[in-house]
Amino acid sequence: MTLENLDALRVGPAQKSLPEGSAELTVRELLDRGLHLSDLTTPVLALTGPAMEANIALLAQYCARHGAALAPHGKTTMAPDLWRQQIEAGAWGVTVANPAQLAVARAAGIARVQLANCLVDPHGIALAQAMTADGVEVLSWVDDLAAVSRLAQHLAADGPALDVLVELGAAGGRTGARGIDAAREVAAAVHASPRLRLRGVAGYEGALAHDRSPEGLAAVGAYLEDMRALLVRLAAEGLLDAEDVVLTAGGSAYFDLVVDRFAGVGEEVAAGGTARAVDGSASGDAATRGDGEAGGDGATGGGSLRTTVMLRSGAYIVHDDGFYRGITPLGSSTEGGGLIPAMHAWVRVLSRPEPTLALLDGGKRDLSFDEGLPEPQRAMPGFGAASRSLEGARATAMNDQHTFLEIPADDPLAVGDVVRLGLSHPCTALDKWRLIPVIDDAEAADPAVTALIRTYF
Repeated sequence: MTLENLDALRVGPAQKSLPEGSAELTVRELLDRGLHLSDLTTPVLALTGPAMEANIALLAQYCARHGAALAPHGKTTMAPDLWRQQIEAGAWGVTVANPAQLAVARAAGIARVQLANCLVDPHGIALAQAMTADGVEVLSWVDDLAAVSRLAQHLAADGPALDVLVELGAAGGRTGARGIDAAREVAAAVHASPRLRLRGVAGYEGALAHDRSPEGLAAVGAYLEDMRALLVRLAAEGLLDAEDVVLTAGGSAYFDLVVDRFAGVGEEVAAGGTARAVDGSASGDAATRGDGEAGGDGATGGGSLRTTVMLRSGAYIVHDDGFYRGITPLGSSTEGGGLIPAMHAWVRVLSRPEPTLALLDGGKRDLSFDEGLPEPQRAMPGFGAASRSLEGARATAMNDQHTFLEIPADDPLAVGDVVRLGLSHPCTALDKWRLIPVIDDAEAADPAVTALIRTYF
């Protein structure tokens, strides 16, 4: 199975916000009509194309500067068209979170996929092995002996071995073996299994902090040091099963700490470790493709082991006007400009039942709310009219289809006015939409729709 050619895909019935009569048109036929946001029904969520392009380029440059590879987490957008743009800009491949997302990556023809979770579902295990047999580079995680046993039990004996990374966790974190000694025991079990190959170490630091306070940064930094120490130990003990090994961390909040704490790890690993020779290993395949060249996939070190430091930042492509705006290392104060919010919602005022209250026509079914309520930014009488800043306005609550907006009593906001909202946390904003319009300029009075992005949540 492969995914549809989006230009030839029929829009289909009842797509949120798209114009009446779109169902029988292809996406290309609809776009060729010259759509603007004013042609769409509110509420509507839109992505800004130039902002996404700038964000993709900015993180690609950041990774190249720091010698890191990037496997952006595809769960943020679940949009293969955007994944391909990221790969074309230099990303190693994509990261996914579960077998269903892995199947989307397979259908999209993605050549390298990291599944940042333990594979325990038998169908998911079979899918990962089938993709490996087809020449796709698949990395998954494992964090305890039971998971190792389950993988070995469900992998077909006549199929290829599966590449895995041992996941280190931390107290108060998410998954992952609790402590270096426990992770080393899991790694030894992987190394002993003829159906598995140990490719390195993985972890997720984002569960250990939610801000950039000194305490939060210290917790993340200490955890990353433990990840580094674990990989060095596995190399020194000869437990790694391929010459091309991976050390991966880094969501969208603390990737600066990752590249700092992992700097030089390739030399340390190469100096103290050797890899078991495994016929047909992923390292051999990678070598024939010429990976790890300057500006390539972030491999460092010499000798018998080559280490790739791999980030998995996903939210950066869309960024936001909330959580990530406040925590990203590439904020607006970054030299040359930082990441740009590339998602907004346009809604209309449904009611103004009280002088300081307005009800908007978008709610939890349309907009993200788990990492902060929408941010009212601008208002205008209608698309195409001059807009103004919504000073003193704030969202106070949301229902399924409504947002409550507190406004000054003397604000002229009227029923039918259009309000632009900034949103927080793209992962829970985009999942509410299947065809998302891409616009040319979020600051325009009536932005042109230049593309439609298909999501596969």
